Amino acid sequence: MNNELINNDYEINNIFDNIKELVVNSRNRVYATVNTEMINLYWNIGKAIMEIQQGDERALYGETVLEKLSQKLTNEFGKGFSKRNLERMRKFYIYFPIATTVSSQLSWSQYLELLKVYEESKRNFYIKEAINSRWSVRELQRQIGSLLYERLVLSADKDKILALAEKGHELKESKDLVKDPFVLEFLDIKENTNYLESDLEKNILEHLKEFLLELGKGFMFVGSQVRLTLEEDHFYPDLVFYNRLLKCFVIIDLKIGKVTHQDIGQMQMYVNYYDREIKSFDENPTVGILLSTLKNKTVVKYTLPEDNKNIFSSSYKLHLPTEQELIDAVEEEKKNLELNEQI
Repeated sequence: MNNELINNDYEINNIFDNIKELVVNSRNRVYATVNTEMINLYWNIGKAIMEIQQGDERALYGETVLEKLSQKLTNEFGKGFSKRNLERMRKFYIYFPIATTVSSQLSWSQYLELLKVYEESKRNFYIKEAINSRWSVRELQRQIGSLLYERLVLSADKDKILALAEKGHELKESKDLVKDPFVLEFLDIKENTNYLESDLEKNILEHLKEFLLELGKGFMFVGSQVRLTLEEDHFYPDLVFYNRLLKCFVIIDLKIGKVTHQDIGQMQMYVNYYDREIKSFDENPTVGILLSTLKNKTVVKYTLPEDNKNIFSSSYKLHLPTEQELIDAVEEEKKNLELNEQI
C-alpha cells in the first residue's frame, strides 16, 4: 500500500511539473505578445500626435490638444492616457521614428528609462546592453545611474567608442574586463568611515548579485579566500571569478589605500599559480585586478613588464559619481602620466 502511495505521489509530481512548465511557457508567450502590442500601440499613438502637431513637438497649440485628447481617451479607455503619458508616447516616436528600430525584447518600462537618456549614441548603447545582458528595469536604471557608458568611454580607445553605441560593450581582450572606477554604491559602507578590507569583502559577498552586475558580462563566482598552497605557505586571494566569454579566471584583491609593489607582486604570484596549476590548456591567461581606493598606476607601470596584459589596477567608489567627477579623474590621471614621462 505504501509503495502504491509513493508511486502515485511520484506520478502526480511528474504531471504537476509538466503542467507547471506548460503554464509558465504559455504565460511568457502571452506576456511577450501583450508587450509587443503595447509598444506598437504607444509608438503609433506618438506618431499620430506628431502628425497632428505637424512634426513640431514644441507647438503651443499642441499642449492644449494633448490636454483635451487625454481627457477624451481617459473617459473612453480609463487610466494610462494622462497628458504626461501622451507626452512620453510622443517622445518615444521622436526618439524612434523608424518602427523597425523599436525592439519588442524591451518592455515599455525599460523604454521609459531610455527616454531619459538624451544623447543618441549613449541611448543606443544602453539598448544593446539591456537586450544582450537581459537587464531588468532596475538593472537598467542602476547602470544608467552609475554612468556605465561614460566610464567605458573614458577608459576606451578612440576606435572603440563608436562600437559601444553600435554593438554594446564587447569583451575581446583582458583589459575589456576593467572599468575605472568600479562603482560599489550598493554596499553597506559609507565613505569617510573606518572600514577594513575584510568589511569590504564581506559586503561584496552579501551583495554578490549587484557586484556581478557591476563586473559585467559573463562573470561567474568561484569563491572567496580560495586557498593556494606553495610548499608550506598558504595564500588567500580575496575573490575569484570565471568569465565564460573570455574563458579565463579573474582574481580580484581588495585594497584600502594605495596599491604597493608588494600587492602587485602577490597578484603576479596568484596569476602565475592559476595559469600553471588551475587553468586548462584551452583557457586564456588568468586576469588579476587590484581594486583599491588609490590605484597608484605609476607603481603598477614600473613593477610589471611593459608587455603586461593581464594585471590591472583600478579604483572603486562607494557613491555614484557625477560625469564631471569622472572627467576630472581622467584629467588628473593624464597630468600624472605626463609628469612621469618627464621624469
